[in-house]
Amino acid sequence: MFVVADGMGGHVGGEVASELAVTEIQNIVESTAELGPLDTWPVPFDQSLGRDGNRLQAGFDNANRRIAQHMEGAENLRGMATTAVAVLLDGVQAALAHVGDSRAYLYRADQLTRLTSDHSWVEEQMRAGMLTEAAAREHPWRNIVTKALSGSDDLQVDVAELELQPGDRLLLCSDGLSSVLNDSEIGDIMAANHDLQEGCDEFVNQANAAGGPDNITSLLLHVASAAGS
Repeated sequence: MFVVADGMGGHVGGEVASELAVTEIQNIVESTAELGPLDTWPVPFDQSLGRDGNRLQAGFDNANRRIAQHMEGAENLRGMATTAVAVLLDGVQAALAHVGDSRAYLYRADQLTRLTSDHSWVEEQMRAGMLTEAAAREHPWRNIVTKALSGSDDLQVDVAELELQPGDRLLLCSDGLSSVLNDSEIGDIMAANHDLQEGCDEFVNQANAAGGPDNITSLLLHVASAAGS
């Protein structure tokens, strides 16, 4: 399991929310490792998803509840939230979940595909044809997310399942990267760097060179074979 969480709500609150999210998602994924579709789950089992998709869904739901609990009676944590994107791998089978504007990309056969759609105001305006990508990058509301792990009762998580291929690479990143580098620039870095650490370093360097207005997190995965990754 791999997760990127980008906290919001001030330095203290954002740090607490993102740490809670990662910890709780990990706890649920570990505790459901032996469960099957007919067993008792932390949340109702979604028949439209596979087992690993349900494990991530349960993890996100539990993280959201824990964030709500931590905000109760803690004035300095009120309004804290976090985005999150997570992938759970079983050989070449992958489950992907995300909420907010942290992203997942797939790089396969020299082609970059974005696997997630941002839950953000500017992304919604772009889908409606009201903003271009260039305008969205400069818009004063570009940091406004419309969904997050925030302790709300109406959490909606996007969950997908996909089959990977040996040689595929996955990138999980915060908006500190994707808000300053476009998909073409991200694809160029994926193509030029064969070492995973070098690739992550280059993402951070290029984002900082482009202004680096926010925290920058990048996580690269390489699918080695059907037996492991």
